[in-house]
Amino acid sequence: MSLTIPMVDLQIQYQTLQAEIDTEVAKVLGDARFILGPNVHAFEEEVAAYLGVAHAVSCASGTDALHLALRAADVGPGDEVITTPFTFIATAEAICYVGATPVFVDIDPLTFNIDIARVEAAISERTAAVLPVHLYGQPADMKALRALCDAHRLWLIEDCAQSFGARAEGGAYTGSIGEFGCFSFFPSKNLGCYGDGGLVTTSTETMANRLRKLRNHGSSAQYEHDLVGYNSRLDEIQAAVLRIKLRHIDRFNASRRAAAQRYDALLEALPLRVPCRDPHVTHVFHQYTVLCKARDLVVKALRDAGIACAIYYPRPLHQQKAFSGMVAGVSLPVTEGVARDCLSLPMYPELTDAQAQRVAEVLAAAL
Repeated sequence: MSLTIPMVDLQIQYQTLQAEIDTEVAKVLGDARFILGPNVHAFEEEVAAYLGVAHAVSCASGTDALHLALRAADVGPGDEVITTPFTFIATAEAICYVGATPVFVDIDPLTFNIDIARVEAAISERTAAVLPVHLYGQPADMKALRALCDAHRLWLIEDCAQSFGARAEGGAYTGSIGEFGCFSFFPSKNLGCYGDGGLVTTSTETMANRLRKLRNHGSSAQYEHDLVGYNSRLDEIQAAVLRIKLRHIDRFNASRRAAAQRYDALLEALPLRVPCRDPHVTHVFHQYTVLCKARDLVVKALRDAGIACAIYYPRPLHQQKAFSGMVAGVSLPVTEGVARDCLSLPMYPELTDAQAQRVAEVLAAAL
């Protein structure tokens, strides 16, 4: 059956912004500057101003953003990086790319973000950094993490792939609190382009310059290479698209929050758990994820009705074969329980009341 309600509707968003996007893309094509051109530089400045950070350095993907941040911090072989197992594999892959070891700790049972007490207990003499993920668009407890990293002299590297525009306790945007904030602009993200794209924020010029070299073959001037870097540059066309979408991001995120509130009201009487909100932060609902004991039954009912759904994430990272040699025998019961029951429902700014109502009706019938 064809989907009547997708997980995310990129077509309707493009139709809304089509005149702006087509005009700016045509300008890029006519200008014929496609790599590190004026849109890339302007986008970096605009993002830095929006987030309230000193520097923003774009790159080719969110995975590269994490990798470049760890490289800039000189995290490497022999080091440990404490992170969450309840995330996309890129979070831990980047740690492995630099030769360090990911140390997975359990998650908070309410927010599903990394459990601060578990982080503190996992710190060892080999710990170099803590890498929290702002899961589903809800900031982790950055006040506590910042204090913990300061006390132990650890790098704090934020995975903001799902949280563009979210505010932590005190009002600071995610990506502006750690030494580095790492963003993904994958098309389905709250701020997404039409391909891959990423960005790293940092407060120091030294680190920003290092990141700029790392993303461009270790070079700060043509044919002069100060270190071994990578080819990780944001395309000019993608930057042009992102500049347009950045102007609308607050409206998009407000619409996501409104959609989440509609879901809450429609689902409150059903035998499932709606997302928990930390009252001290501003959630941007990259995903709307419930906990449901009858998940397989519900997934089938939704898909039979032409409604998309997804499981983020069905198998946590500490149970993945890729990391079996690093974390053999590790048990993280909260993570494992959430992975067993979690289910993400359609979520995007243009989700209508009628669509949310239809999702709720199918859920109610299935349950």
